[in-house]
Amino acid sequence: MRLALIRSATVVILFLLSASLGTAAAQPAGKVPRIGHLSPGFPTDPMREGFLEAFRQGLRELGYVEGQNIAIESRWTEGKDDRLPALAADLVRSKVDVIVAETGAATRAAQQATRTIPIVMSLVNDPVGSGLVASLARPGGNVTGLTIMSPDLVGKQLELLKEVVPRVSLVALLRHPDNPASAAQLREAEAAAQALGVRLQTLAARSPEEIDGAFAAMTKERAGALLVIPDALFWNLRRQIAELAVKRRLPSIRMGEGYPEAGGLMSYGPSYVDVERRAATFVDKILKGANPADLPVAQPTKFELVINMKTAKAIGLTIPQPLLQRADQIID
Repeated sequence: MRLALIRSATVVILFLLSASLGTAAAQPAGKVPRIGHLSPGFPTDPMREGFLEAFRQGLRELGYVEGQNIAIESRWTEGKDDRLPALAADLVRSKVDVIVAETGAATRAAQQATRTIPIVMSLVNDPVGSGLVASLARPGGNVTGLTIMSPDLVGKQLELLKEVVPRVSLVALLRHPDNPASAAQLREAEAAAQALGVRLQTLAARSPEEIDGAFAAMTKERAGALLVIPDALFWNLRRQIAELAVKRRLPSIRMGEGYPEAGGLMSYGPSYVDVERRAATFVDKILKGANPADLPVAQPTKFELVINMKTAKAIGLTIPQPLLQRADQIID
């Protein structure tokens, strides 16, 4: 009888220990999972650091405590995308358990560095068109995660520009020609422009100097507004783009946080912070044994409209009251 009680107590203790370990139970005893974080930005950029903190918050919500049952190793390109392959290879040599890659370029670099370590992508525009996954429903390789694109997003951005500048006839569109996702967004923009009765002036830029040249071309053709197709380069140079748009009194819009904060007029699109927080759920599932090939790519669920009223005043623009009422954030 006493032996049976001891055995029962042992079973209860083991069950409680297993429950207390939570997410770490999927890992071998004593092993702390190591997450590689690959970003094309600067660690000193408050916005990029905010994205990483959102990811950490997502992990905490799932029971992970950095330094106790999870470790994060970050690698930053500091705006030099040609460093991505070397940084990805460094994470692979470090034998991390999962790589979280911000943007399509970072995901591609990680995928080229390893076909075995699971990769969770985030802030990726078109993972299928970019060849990162076979499909959203069945990624099929070692890459899964979240896309920031959704149907009609670029069209909605054009509609917002048309709402603030109803008589606009020519809209400049700035894209990075080497970003494979921008081709699909350009096609969407062309269809939306036709439906709205406006023309597009498509301009390409790969460097700060080419951005200057693109703005000179906008001025020459008398574009009345600017749509910026998202790219890591444009993110890092968002202040330059915003300042040039204000200097030329161009109402402008792009996707995601950071642009109005840098002085741009508007941003509309998925919340990058929410996307980064949700990336933690993919890490959690993979650490518990899920195969990334079978984890469907998630699409954005939270969208935000941000308007910079100081910029509107600087370019002599009155924002319609109904649009202000729809804004999620107004920067004064």
